[in-house]
Amino acid sequence: MTDRFISIVHDSDVAIVTLDRPAKLNALTPGMLDQLEHAARELEADASTRVVILTGSGAKAFCVGADINEWAALEPLDMWRRWVRRGHQVFDQWARLRQPVIAAINGHAFGGGLELAITADVRIAAESATFALPEASIATCPGWSGTQRLVRLIGASRAKYLALSGARVTAADAQACGLVHEVAPQARVLERAHRLALEMAARAPVSLQLTKQLINAASGEETGSTLEAMAGALAASTEDAAEGIRSFQEKRPPVYAGR
Repeated sequence: MTDRFISIVHDSDVAIVTLDRPAKLNALTPGMLDQLEHAARELEADASTRVVILTGSGAKAFCVGADINEWAALEPLDMWRRWVRRGHQVFDQWARLRQPVIAAINGHAFGGGLELAITADVRIAAESATFALPEASIATCPGWSGTQRLVRLIGASRAKYLALSGARVTAADAQACGLVHEVAPQARVLERAHRLALEMAARAPVSLQLTKQLINAASGEETGSTLEAMAGALAASTEDAAEGIRSFQEKRPPVYAGR
């Protein structure tokens, strides 16, 4: 049986998802990727959840990325299939979650941890948090959109600095370059994220979700599905749509009025 390292707590309209492997600084394993995917599916289908908070357990780390011991022995094809490709699938699910997602970055966010944080719509970091893409120091490359989504977020120049130098960036510097939106004291990061989540949850949920999807489309994410979803919803609201269904059920040609 796979150990549970991802927890979900529901607090009214807000769901708090926690990476719960503090002894390993919340480093990600294949099992945790599966659990993150399951959590995303559960939240996507939950009509009562309006805002999601993603955070880490413990005082040291949000997530320090992929657990090296889990992938170091993989053959190249398995590295592609079971690790890099799989991580992309799961992180994309989180980036496209219909609800607004707030990352409460309680500590270090390195490699895949940074890449997970940027799937969120809003990021609030602890003053002590640091950010880095250290992959080149172990002869690999950012694998879960550190060279893609991160570039769209902070620009190619800043992304190159992080990826090529491996430097650790402070929370203040991360805020200055747009990587995080707010910086809070360590003990108040989750509290601040929760307060913001409640403010968002008090707003019209469908409007928030549509707005998020529109902005994602403007930045190059899920453009096609956004257009099709909104066109489909608009078409379904017309009198012609109702006539089409009635004519099908009554086995007769439809009479469309253009309304």
